Amino acid sequence: MNIMKIFKEERIRNIKSLEKDIELHKKSNEWLIASAKHKYSYNFDWMGRPIIQYPQDIVAMQEIIWQVKPDLIIETGIAHGGSLIFSASMLAQLDMIDAINKGVSIDPKKSNRKVIGIDIDIRTHNQAAIEAHPMSSRIQMIQGSSISPEIIKKVKQEASGYERILVCLDSNHTHEHVLAELEAYAPLTSLGSYCVVFDTVVEDLPENLFPDRPWGTGNNPKTAVWEYLETHSEFEIDRLIPNKLLITVAPDGYLKRIK
Repeated sequence: MNIMKIFKEERIRNIKSLEKDIELHKKSNEWLIASAKHKYSYNFDWMGRPIIQYPQDIVAMQEIIWQVKPDLIIETGIAHGGSLIFSASMLAQLDMIDAINKGVSIDPKKSNRKVIGIDIDIRTHNQAAIEAHPMSSRIQMIQGSSISPEIIKKVKQEASGYERILVCLDSNHTHEHVLAELEAYAPLTSLGSYCVVFDTVVEDLPENLFPDRPWGTGNNPKTAVWEYLETHSEFEIDRLIPNKLLITVAPDGYLKRIK
């Protein structure tokens, strides 16, 4: 009897039952809306840097990174750098496991695994804090618009030679911008890996939550995902992830490359 096989099969059944619980989904969305009014996602750090994510999505990303074991993670949007630190720390753990399995030591400064972070405005104090962090040797920051031809070209050059690539999009949340990011960076996603589009939840939130933002209902990351998938069958939405999280900023945003 394979205990873990039985456990995982039970888990899948649980998640599928959650998918059908319309009332629970409704309550989860109501809670998310209520918490968003208090900037709930601003309350958490990863290794000392604000990560500005819901804990459920942080756990989901940990599971994805452990499963995919990427050599390279590309992230658009840096802010305070917590997500970069999180990704770098996960890559460090992958290196540690490799070292244990091979019976060798790995110098983090010589590791091939790294995170590339792109932001149109990397604030000086954030850059200094990230560069001073113990995970900094695994992080490369690029300042500029993530959809400018020059930046796209540079990222593609940096990504050359990497076999397992994970992509996370979390910068400007307008439909046009996210669609351009998808066209630029989603193709870099390796087979079996993910392109995660954050804040697709904007489509499901009240319009008055974003009075000072250029995005909202009908113009956001989720609408960009829907349009992108119309012509890119190499990706599919992994619905198991949001269905088990219930509370997530990325419904329809966990895109798995299947071919």
